[in-house]
Amino acid sequence: MDIVVENLTKRFGAQKAVDNISFRVRTGEVLGFLGPNGAGKTTTMKAITTYLTPNEGNIFVGPHSVREQPDEVKKNIGYLPENNPLYPDMPMIDYLRFVAKMQGITGEKIRERIHDMIRICGLEGEKHKKIGELSKGYQQRVGLAQALIHDPQVLILDEPTSGLDPNQIVEIRELIKKIGREKTVILSSHILAEVEATCDRIMIINRGRIVADGTARDLRRHSEGREVLRVRIEDADSNEVFQALRGIAAIGLVDPLGTGTGFFEVQSKPELSARRDIFRLCVDKGWMLTEMSPIETKLEDIFRELTMN
Repeated sequence: MDIVVENLTKRFGAQKAVDNISFRVRTGEVLGFLGPNGAGKTTTMKAITTYLTPNEGNIFVGPHSVREQPDEVKKNIGYLPENNPLYPDMPMIDYLRFVAKMQGITGEKIRERIHDMIRICGLEGEKHKKIGELSKGYQQRVGLAQALIHDPQVLILDEPTSGLDPNQIVEIRELIKKIGREKTVILSSHILAEVEATCDRIMIINRGRIVADGTARDLRRHSEGREVLRVRIEDADSNEVFQALRGIAAIGLVDPLGTGTGFFEVQSKPELSARRDIFRLCVDKGWMLTEMSPIETKLEDIFRELTMN
């Protein structure tokens, strides 16, 4: 079931939290939704789940509009908010039974869905405990179970790995990837490496507007209009090398990587490559060029570039 956001605007007083954004998430796609604090991520996700009403625009979950058919939208969405709203004094199975009834599941179907959630979310060894007795990782699994118990076609996850240790993050990541093969998933996170490892596509929002949308490779390719090289030149004075590199027309920036090491980070000017010029310089000067390798742009660097303004 696709999610289609059309010209969504949401204001809080005079402030535009979300400013006329549009995008589509297709069935079987896991979308990573990134942005700094206050960028509009959670507001957008709450609008999709009908917790907030847009001031302008519309959102469709499948054929259903959040404005005209909010109850139908809710039936098709599972939502795990950032602050996982669990009841710590309730036994896990009782809690899942309570949620199932709230979602309109009846009779033997409740027992079947609880069994499925315990299996899918890896809760078998903890199922007889109270929620407050579970680790943070298992509580997140219970949160996913409550979001999935009515078998929704769309899953909205706001910071699902917040506060988890590295092992728990890997477990939740694999679970989300498995779920995402069959459902439409929007995942918000501040852990950029986690988003890259989990999501099929990444969208970055800043000040209520979408500033990037594509795969991690697409975002890197767009950012790589400026080539960045790691260069090592031996048998030469570092200061002389530095000045000579600065004089190459295709080079926009040179940064020595440690005094006297011979290593430099060289950034070419937009749409230019400095490789041939560096090679010719070393031949002309009789310097030993022992390394010239591209530095892959990190997702963190792209994120900072797009959201620091």
